[in-house]
Amino acid sequence: MSQVNITPLADRVLIEPAAAEEKTASGIIIPDTAKEKPQRGIVVAAGSGKKDEPMTVKVGDTVLYGKYAGTELSVEGNDYLIMKESDLFAIINS
Repeated sequence: MSQVNITPLADRVLIEPAAAEEKTASGIIIPDTAKEKPQRGIVVAAGSGKKDEPMTVKVGDTVLYGKYAGTELSVEGNDYLIMKESDLFAIINS
């Protein structure tokens, strides 16, 4: 997990997407053009929440989100997604 100098506002979270799968379960290598966008990532920064709605997720949580959720951005050579907490589907408990 990377350390970033970005603090999301209100109910937004900054997510470091998990790496796309390189191989299928049967061992077939997936070319870059056919890779699926990851739908899982780690929260690296979170806002303070809305006035009457505190944040549910915290930094370090592994989360699931929609395939096209969030806005992509690149900071210091690392790729991130920023999205509203309501765009998250679940926290993965390990």
